Amino acid sequence: MTFDHFPPSRAAGLDRLKAFVPHAGGDYASGRNYDISAVDSVCVSGLSPYVRHRLLRETEVLQAVLNRFSPSTAQKFIQEVLWRTYWKGWLELRPSIWGDYTYALDDQWNALQTQSGLRHNWEAACLGQTGIDCFDHWANQLIDTGYMHNHARMWFASIWVFTLELPWELGADFFLRHLLDGDPASNTLSWRWVAGAQTVGKTYLARPDNIAKYTGGRFRPQGLATYARPVEAPEKPPVTPLIPSDWIDKSLKTGMLITDEDMHPNFVLSGLPKGCASLMLDTSAARSPLMVCDRVTQFTSLSLNDANERLTGGASSTVHTAQQIVDWARKEGLEQVATAWAPVGPTATQLSKAKTLLADQGIRLVQIRSDFDSLAWPYATAGFFKFKDKIPMILNSL
Repeated sequence: MTFDHFPPSRAAGLDRLKAFVPHAGGDYASGRNYDISAVDSVCVSGLSPYVRHRLLRETEVLQAVLNRFSPSTAQKFIQEVLWRTYWKGWLELRPSIWGDYTYALDDQWNALQTQSGLRHNWEAACLGQTGIDCFDHWANQLIDTGYMHNHARMWFASIWVFTLELPWELGADFFLRHLLDGDPASNTLSWRWVAGAQTVGKTYLARPDNIAKYTGGRFRPQGLATYARPVEAPEKPPVTPLIPSDWIDKSLKTGMLITDEDMHPNFVLSGLPKGCASLMLDTSAARSPLMVCDRVTQFTSLSLNDANERLTGGASSTVHTAQQIVDWARKEGLEQVATAWAPVGPTATQLSKAKTLLADQGIRLVQIRSDFDSLAWPYATAGFFKFKDKIPMILNSL
C-alpha cells in the first residue's frame, strides 16, 4: 500500500508544513471551503493526519504560521488548528460522552443484524452506492485515500443523517474506520453537532446550492432533505475537573511508552534517562467494533515505527492491550512507565486499564500532559466562540 499524499513520518509532516505556511493567510481564508481540487491544493493544509497523531504538535504548526503571518492575517487557519484542541478539551471535560457513543454504536450494530432495510441502506452508504452523486463520490474518495475535505465531511454527515436517515453513530464509525485523521473527539463531536445532539436545536442541513457553489458546480444533488429534525440525545453531562498531569520519579527504573496518540512526545522523553526501555502502543484497530481499514492501521503502525526510531533509535516491539504493557514492564524489571497523556478514546481506555494492572504489580504508570493542553483544555467548557476569546492568550503562551 502506498501513501502518496500522506507519507507516514514526521519528516513528511514537516515538509508539508513548510510547503503550506506561505498559503496559511489569504489563500487559506479565501479557499478553504472549496472542495474543487486534490488534497495538495494550496488552500488545503493536508496537515490533519500528522497533527491528529501528533507527529506534528499544534504548537509547532501555530509557531510556523505566526513566524510568517500576524494572528489576524492567519486567523482562519489558526482557528481551524485550535478547533481540534477545543474538541479534545471539550471531551476531556466530559469523558462519559465517549462511553455513550460506544454504547449507542453497539446498539446500532445490533440493529443492523435484525433490520434488513437499515442494513441495506447502511451498506449502500458505506460502499458509495446511494445514487446521490456527491455523497457516493466522497464515500469512495474516503475509502480510496483516507481523506475527505472538511466541508465535504459536513455535507456527507448531513446527508447521512437527514436524507438517508441513518444513525449518526454509524456514520461517525464509518469515518473512524477510514479517515487517516480520524480522532475520537473531533469526529464524534462534529457528527453530534451536525445531527443536533451537541448544541440543543442546532443542526446542519446540506443544501444543493451550497454544495454546487463550493464544489465549483461539479455537484448539485437532487432529493436532499429540506428539514433537519434534531436527533434525540441525553442531556449533556456537567463539566468534570481536568485530571492533573502525573510526574516522573527519576529515582525509579523507568520505561518509555510511545502511543498512537502522541508520536513526538519530547517533553516526556526529556525527563527520562537515555537508553531506557521503550515500547509502542497501537490501538488503531480498536477505533471501531468493525474492521478498521488497512490504510488507517498501516499509517498508524508505520508512523509509530518512525517515532520509535527518532526518539529511541531502538528496536522496540508493538503491543495493543493493557495486559501486554504489564507483561513488558515486568519483563524489563521496571518500576515506572512514562507516557504522554492520551485524550479520551481507545488509547486512553487501555492506559486506564494498564494503570490499574501495573499498580497491582507495584509499578507506576505516569501520564504527562503537555503545557499547551493543560493551558487550553480547561477553557473548553462551553461553545467554541467562548473558547475563541482565549485564543490570543493561548497564542501568547507560545
